[in-house]
Amino acid sequence: MEEMVEQISVLLENEDKTQLQEYLNSLNISDVEELIDELPEYGPLFIETLSLNRAVNAFRILDFPTQERIIKKLSGPRISGLINELPPDDRTALFSELHGDAVQKLIQHLSPADRKEALSLLGYEEDSVGRLMTPDYIAVKKEWDVERVLNHIRRYGKNSETIDVIYVIDKGGVLLDDIRIREILLVKPETKVSELMDGRLISLDASDPQQDAINTFRMNNRTALPVVDSENILLGIVTVDDILWIANEEYTEDIQKIGGTEALDEPYLDINLFRLVKKRVSWLIVLFLGEMLTATAMGHFEHAIAKAVVLALFVPLIISSGGNSGSQASTLIIQAMALGEVTLADWWRVMRREILSGLMLGTTLGVIGFMRIYVWTLFSNIYGHDWMLVGFIVGLALVGVVLWGSLAGSMLPLILKKLGADPATSSAPFVATLVDVTGLIIYFTIAVLFMPGINH
Repeated sequence: MEEMVEQISVLLENEDKTQLQEYLNSLNISDVEELIDELPEYGPLFIETLSLNRAVNAFRILDFPTQERIIKKLSGPRISGLINELPPDDRTALFSELHGDAVQKLIQHLSPADRKEALSLLGYEEDSVGRLMTPDYIAVKKEWDVERVLNHIRRYGKNSETIDVIYVIDKGGVLLDDIRIREILLVKPETKVSELMDGRLISLDASDPQQDAINTFRMNNRTALPVVDSENILLGIVTVDDILWIANEEYTEDIQKIGGTEALDEPYLDINLFRLVKKRVSWLIVLFLGEMLTATAMGHFEHAIAKAVVLALFVPLIISSGGNSGSQASTLIIQAMALGEVTLADWWRVMRREILSGLMLGTTLGVIGFMRIYVWTLFSNIYGHDWMLVGFIVGLALVGVVLWGSLAGSMLPLILKKLGADPATSSAPFVATLVDVTGLIIYFTIAVLFMPGINH
């Protein structure tokens, strides 16, 4: 990389545009991306200098902030060439991120057909499959023979996003089936398309959430899937490369939410410091106010704590165990929901499993807690003569708190999904805060019930 930067720096100093163009066009597209990252001030010059085809390929793999910065400084002809040559799905992704006035200006550079196509794509919801689809595909009629299909592919295949799959439509554009290219290549030229159709069609609805498309691709071995409207008319296709990109964004956003912050929407090092603080502070305030309830809960049992101060020694142990079990369960269920392994209909199966696992985990920690108190008693009188009772209370409280944490952590994502909210909002810190407060109530309630004298 250093060698590339040095060579580019020499060419820039010499202002040798011909040599610069030859050098840039000889690099891998990934190398051009790295150069733009290393020399961001020259990003517009590199995109302007590259051949149009290579400029498009380099531009489409840049992150959005870089794309936005570069496109503002390009010449009119280069913008026009770039926008017209970008694949429709990448163009739509760019337009959807830009402000309305910027989109309006860029759309003016498109040909009438592409302008209509871009506006049509932008009419779909932001997180819908319609925003991902490209209308560049090969469609044939069922009455055609294979020879006509192959001629059609030779004529229009170069403009298609993929020719791995050919789509069969009727005269009205209704999708009938899809056929893999290998099936077409391995039969006689006079074979009719209708003879190759098997009816095993998998398609996406343009209004479906993108998350549904991710799950569909995950469950089926496809490189592309057709997109249809409510009347089953073929509108376009979605390819697996776009799905992988969206899945990565979804995963990153969920991880940030699980960590107790709003989704950043930008790379961590690129986001403005004040925006970063703003996105984190709201959650911290909510969690801080929630944790204040732990003081309220302890205040309610102040009399019991005063009578048996030893109980206060185990408060951190109790609330951390409950919070940890809740965070574990929440993270596991959110991941299972994202992978399509768990749905709302599975709530009872999830609850049943978490009751059993919560009891087993709580019993395990309870036994360890009791043994800890027993071992300490061999060397110290810190827990007094009633050490066995204290150990029993701590052990029983751990069973209850871990069980409750597991149930709360597993059920909250499902409840939020049912209410139409993002399950990832049931983040680990949120669950931990909830279980902290309720865990204290469980602990001291058990202590009051089983320890004589502290409830008088």
